[in-house]
Amino acid sequence: MAVPVDTTPLLELKGITKRFPGVLALSNVSFSVGRAEVVALIGENGAGKSTLMKTLGGVHQPDEGEIFFDGKKVTISKVADAIALGIGFVHQELNVLDNLDVAANVFMGREPLVGGPLRLVNQRRMWTESETYLKRLGLAISPTKLLNELSIAQQQMVEIAKALSQNARVIIMDEPTSSLTLSETDRLLATIKDLRASGVSVIYISHRLGEIEQIADRAVALRDGRNAGELARGQIKHENMVALMVGRKLEDLFVKGKGPQERGYFQVEGLRTAYRPHHRIGFDVAKGEILGFAGLVGAGRSEMAQAIFGVEPPLEGTVRLGGQELKIRNSREAIDAGIYLVPEDRRHTGLITSMTIRENITMPGLKRYSPGMLISRAREEEVSKREVAALRVKTPSIETRAMNLSGGNQQKVVLGKWLSLEPKLIIFDEPTRGIDVGAKAEIYRLMRELADRGVAIIMVSSDMEEVLGVSDRIAVMHEGDITGILPRDQFSEKAIMSLATGRKAP
Repeated sequence: MAVPVDTTPLLELKGITKRFPGVLALSNVSFSVGRAEVVALIGENGAGKSTLMKTLGGVHQPDEGEIFFDGKKVTISKVADAIALGIGFVHQELNVLDNLDVAANVFMGREPLVGGPLRLVNQRRMWTESETYLKRLGLAISPTKLLNELSIAQQQMVEIAKALSQNARVIIMDEPTSSLTLSETDRLLATIKDLRASGVSVIYISHRLGEIEQIADRAVALRDGRNAGELARGQIKHENMVALMVGRKLEDLFVKGKGPQERGYFQVEGLRTAYRPHHRIGFDVAKGEILGFAGLVGAGRSEMAQAIFGVEPPLEGTVRLGGQELKIRNSREAIDAGIYLVPEDRRHTGLITSMTIRENITMPGLKRYSPGMLISRAREEEVSKREVAALRVKTPSIETRAMNLSGGNQQKVVLGKWLSLEPKLIIFDEPTRGIDVGAKAEIYRLMRELADRGVAIIMVSSDMEEVLGVSDRIAVMHEGDITGILPRDQFSEKAIMSLATGRKAP
């Protein structure tokens, strides 16, 4: 006789509503996780994912709704309640003490004690049990090793080991691969599959939809604080997830424009960089054109962009803009010529995050706002407010510090500081890395609006759909050379990958 399978969800939230002053953060949201199931929670920034998970974790209490764990109604009024039930968290910003060893982090706040009047910490037991949990995760490191001697990926595994040591039956992972390499990401995804096989459930939150396709049994989407839909295993595809998250199809994210207006507006001939001193490249960009640059990691695309912008001046070559030859020896000369770079690492090289939106937008053109020795605050505010409105930056004030903005809004501020200077050529290096699908659509719209105004655009991207959807032409690089430039009627993933690996396009 077959043993009946328990189909009761391990964890279930029903009709959760959460209000903050002036904001309805969650409205009648329901969510469940089965036993030994990986459920992806997807949605744009601001969709309500974090609020829902904080409600589950005891940080927030719901105004309405019920939570059930293992079939029983429960109240989670503090973090300790969630841990006691068997709910563990691995946060994007790791909750570790890097001056302590691995074992101390695994048992933080729950150190086993030796009996007797002194009640000393039982170090040997901590080491032995920590090693057991680490081995379960395939991590061969000493429990006496300090956290600051480990990689981010290893520290993350220590966080998972801590959750297992708390007898976690559900582990919530929030953007766990945001700081990992490809090989480290593969290792983490394999670990999640092992956890599922051992009976542990996982709630996986990520903007990297390809990872969700690999590991999720179900995907639940939130949009504007409400349930937007659910996908079963066979339905979990990139285009289906995007449609649920933003309410429209993937192809609708890419905006069509006027197209190229003046051929040869920006020209590069015989460009030789310190990165690949024995290679010379040449290409041109029309006014109003978006020229995408594709290629594998290490192909030289970012180095090419930095050479044009003067970060690493070229060793040799000719650069012309609007028929005029330019000598660019540093970034200041590029900016003066109307050439601007929106860098890949916006937080560290595109913005000063401790400064306000106003200060970041007006910084490159301060002399425009300084009629004498004094900066005109009124003029600064006028320009900043104009760009914030034009770019639809979501912020209560231009005096908000950049560090408090989402990734998509930070990218808009980087763009805003260049738009205030009337650009001729803008180089976007990985323009949408780390931002959600809705914010991506906004960036694509802004890029196309700039092109329609006559700005020439170079876009370096590792996102194949982005390159194919946004570009008017695609230049493909391999080991420092441009191996081909594809017109739109020849676009295909196969053609790009052939050129990116040094072969001819099919």
